[in-house]
Amino acid sequence: MLKCSKMSMKHKLPIFILLMLILLGYLLYVPDIAVEELKEKYCDDQSQFMEIQGMQVHYKVEGTGPPLVLIHGTASSLHTWDSWTKHLIGNYKVIRMDIPAFGITGPNSGNDYSINSYVNFIHEFLEILGEDTVSIAGNSLGGRICWNYAKTYPDKISKLILIDPSGLSMPNDPETSIGFKIAKTPILNALFTRVTPKFLHRKSILEVYADPNKVTDELVQRYYELMLRPGNRKAFVERVKVEYKSNPSNLDQISSPTLILWGKQDRWIPYTHAREYQRLIPNTQVIVYENAGHVPMEEIPLKTVTDVISFLHKESVLVDTE
Repeated sequence: MLKCSKMSMKHKLPIFILLMLILLGYLLYVPDIAVEELKEKYCDDQSQFMEIQGMQVHYKVEGTGPPLVLIHGTASSLHTWDSWTKHLIGNYKVIRMDIPAFGITGPNSGNDYSINSYVNFIHEFLEILGEDTVSIAGNSLGGRICWNYAKTYPDKISKLILIDPSGLSMPNDPETSIGFKIAKTPILNALFTRVTPKFLHRKSILEVYADPNKVTDELVQRYYELMLRPGNRKAFVERVKVEYKSNPSNLDQISSPTLILWGKQDRWIPYTHAREYQRLIPNTQVIVYENAGHVPMEEIPLKTVTDVISFLHKESVLVDTE
């Protein structure tokens, strides 16, 4: 009888845990923030909206000169480029957007978060703007979108800038952040769409910065509130669940001069990936920053944008620095 009782308890335990998680989701529920409320706080006079594939895409076009497109990474927004934009708009037309699943743009209407879907999105976006040939820069997921776009449309890219881009798989890579782990875990990922503790966002941002003193309350609040746009939490889970296999084939088809920037303290994607990209992509320069993490354009904006401006101004690739 005792043995049967123990077996019964084993079967009941998962149900008990599930019920506790449901109760937790009910008690700690964090509601969405209405799109109009987010627009009021995070849009400005430069904000515009474009309908693409059923989405109202939030974007900005600022400055005059050769067009430079900036693409942010997972769970970020066009605001990640604020500091760069201030230094670029005197000589460049800076184009940036909240890509599908993130920011004020929100979920992809077709729930498609494949790399091909993002490449097609960028292509349609630029066609509607009437931009034929552009320089393009991207961070993390945005970097992966950029190099895939450059492979697909090599004639449309004048210069390519990759900042801690994802896309390669190498031995001994560290595990991804706690947010990614939760999004890939059944039950927990369903809970995440209702319970979204701010401390997890702070922890994730601390993971991508080398200097914790640069992670301000305002920065955490922006990332957190934009995640609470209706549909974004579910979209984040769906995006992370997509298995992006390493696809470095045909990178030698990228004909444009390429600049790779990497924070040496990147805990998400090791800076050693930079040299592998350099091996695969012709005509490539690498700059590694000693005191920066996964988002050097946010953490050390003046240094990184200065290097980018030098790269964009010059006809040939500069000497590597590390």
